[in-house]
Amino acid sequence: MDLKLQDKIALVTGSGSPIGYGRAIATKLAEEGCDVACVDINLEWAEETAEMVKGIGRQSMAAKVDVRDRAEVDAMVEAVVERFGRIDILANNAGASAKEKPFMEMTREDWDIDIQTNLYGQMNVAQAVIPYMAKQRYGRIINTSGGQGIPTISVYGAAKAGVEAWTHALALEAAPMGIIVNGISPGLGATGLVARNTQEFMEVNRQRSALRRLCRPDDVAPAVAFLASDVCSYMVGQWLRLGTF
Repeated sequence: MDLKLQDKIALVTGSGSPIGYGRAIATKLAEEGCDVACVDINLEWAEETAEMVKGIGRQSMAAKVDVRDRAEVDAMVEAVVERFGRIDILANNAGASAKEKPFMEMTREDWDIDIQTNLYGQMNVAQAVIPYMAKQRYGRIINTSGGQGIPTISVYGAAKAGVEAWTHALALEAAPMGIIVNGISPGLGATGLVARNTQEFMEVNRQRSALRRLCRPDDVAPAVAFLASDVCSYMVGQWLRLGTF
């Protein structure tokens, strides 16, 4: 299927980790014809992803950004627009979690890590990008959720639930500007977010899956490409759930 993504400009946050969803999303969008801005809190990793995009034959740039820091986000978005002239697609993928622990053992600092990165972070990037998309009367935003209702990562799940509620409202606000907003909820995967947890944690969740495996980056990337495409032009404020629980 032709997703009609040729020569679109995509911004993928959290696209650095070698085992994360973001790198797979960035390279898949490149394969579909996008030029891709690869941003991550780890610049070296972002640069590696950008080189992979270039190896596919598309233009790319890398930038370091902490999505919790609005000033950094604004500067990054301005740099992307200066480099490519516009932003057509935002894959709002960056995420992080405090160390796995029961809620009663979590500190306010743990709460802040989860909420500021996973909720405020996605809000920061979307709010910075939308004025450019509105000006061109075109945009695709794909927010990221998941992890709700899982013991020992409860506040992470709460932040992601907030993303879902916000996404539904944002989709209605953005649609008249020509911007389509949807979300993706990957299944729990052995990404950097989860891989540092105990093997017991991972095995329990593997067994909860109907497929008896964790979600992989190559499960997520094609779904994001679909949501970013012009093929998906009448789907607004919806969530594509990949989990098999």
